[in-house]
Amino acid sequence: MAGRGSGAAAAAPAADSAGCIPAAAAAVTGEGPPGPSLRPRGLVDLRGRAEVPAGLSLSYPAGAVVVVSGLPGSGKSTLLRRWSEAAPAVDPRDVHVACEAVMPARLPYAVYRPWARLEHFRWLRSAVREGGPFLVHDCGSRAWMRRWLARTAGRQGRELHLVLLDVGAAEALAGQEARGRWAPERVFTRHRRGLDRLLRELSAEAAGQAGGTGARAAAVPEAASVVLLDRTSRERVAAVEFGGERAGRAAPYATSGAASGAA
Repeated sequence: MAGRGSGAAAAAPAADSAGCIPAAAAAVTGEGPPGPSLRPRGLVDLRGRAEVPAGLSLSYPAGAVVVVSGLPGSGKSTLLRRWSEAAPAVDPRDVHVACEAVMPARLPYAVYRPWARLEHFRWLRSAVREGGPFLVHDCGSRAWMRRWLARTAGRQGRELHLVLLDVGAAEALAGQEARGRWAPERVFTRHRRGLDRLLRELSAEAAGQAGGTGARAAAVPEAASVVLLDRTSRERVAAVEFGGERAGRAAPYATSGAASGAA
């Protein structure tokens, strides 16, 4: 079993006049079905914020790609199931199950893991080519995948957004125990190392942006927004919604080739 530890410390941003959401980082706040909604832009840190309203919806442009990242066991699949009414999700676990169903029962997964990974990439490629909004389950350590998705979606005038779960290694391990399925120690350690590095960089940015600026996070320039959630705020974001105008082809990452600057 992987070693226990804690994630990066939360750096709570300054509140807006309503005492809830950083106004500069959120382009639009208001009421939307079924309750309060937030259209995130740039870096939006909702960790450690007891004022985040229950039933909050994250509102994204039409056709947006939303990547949900976090350690294995951090609650990504639960969150995606909650949000799946708004858009389909590409989950590597579903790919695993689909591949397993056509393989001999006695054949270890390690034997056909390369094929399963290829199938996962094919599912992602198919989803992004369809042009509609979709959700992506990700452990956070595959920056290349975010960059590829951002480039591909950007060519269609669409944006990539990131939701990052910061719940700490101990809670992630408890989540694995609750579901009865464990990530191998070396895999967990690799994902934890990459995610901790990314969270440190984003926490430093959040601490230096009093109230937020709405600018893209320097640590994840491929994402039009990065929303940081802890255990409490994770439970309060009830839904996502997609609508409004698309970003257009002038999205900075899509046209600048800034992939090399990503984390």
